[in-house]
Amino acid sequence: MPTIIACFKWVVDEAYIRRTPSGDLDFSSVDYKIGDYDRNAIEEAVRLRDAFGGSAIAVTASVPEATKSIKDALSRGTDQAYFIADASFANLESSQTAALLAEVIRTRIQPFDLIICGEGSSDLYAQQVGPRLAEKLGIPCISFIQKISLDGGQITVERRVEEGIEVITVPLPALVTVLPDINVPRIPGVKDTLMASKKPVVTIKKDELAPIGEPCLQTVSLKASRMERTCERFGTDAAEITRFVGSLRKKGVIF
Repeated sequence: MPTIIACFKWVVDEAYIRRTPSGDLDFSSVDYKIGDYDRNAIEEAVRLRDAFGGSAIAVTASVPEATKSIKDALSRGTDQAYFIADASFANLESSQTAALLAEVIRTRIQPFDLIICGEGSSDLYAQQVGPRLAEKLGIPCISFIQKISLDGGQITVERRVEEGIEVITVPLPALVTVLPDINVPRIPGVKDTLMASKKPVVTIKKDELAPIGEPCLQTVSLKASRMERTCERFGTDAAEITRFVGSLRKKGVIF
């Protein structure tokens, strides 16, 4: 029976971000959540566990205050969680996150069959952690997956590409990054939340792992996007259509 790992990230909930009159972003009242794409990864791990047996394990690297994310991940159906925690993990670069996850998976969770990551994180959306993690573990990586099927010691997936859909089969263990349309993440109920507190959690401190260097990701500034509308009106006769086309050309919309 397969051991399936779902990696996730605790990110700012964008619903709580406010725009100041000067155009800056106000994070003073924000809350946090498991990233939207990572919810799909967790959901798919649980669905595969339900279909093929085995276990679904949630893994994350974050600050100690992110314990709420562990309970959320467990309430979504995972069997246990590994929490790599340190105050310095607030600004990890993708390669550092991958290094932490790789060491914990290699030394604490082996053997495993499948690792599932979201397409990208909801905040930075670098799309690097999954491929970097696969490289460090020396296993195949398939990205942009919209359907997964396990068959013994191999996995068959449908991968969305520009030209259409690729169907790929690779031996396990492997890593996949999944698209949002692979499933609809469940909403945990009260019973799920209560059950989550009884599931095992392994907390791993920074000094238990190999050094990854100081966090090197620095956000210099953030500005809110702005949309300006001219609200210019046009009629429907030939002269107005000509004026409309001329206006679009003047703005560089058409040539």
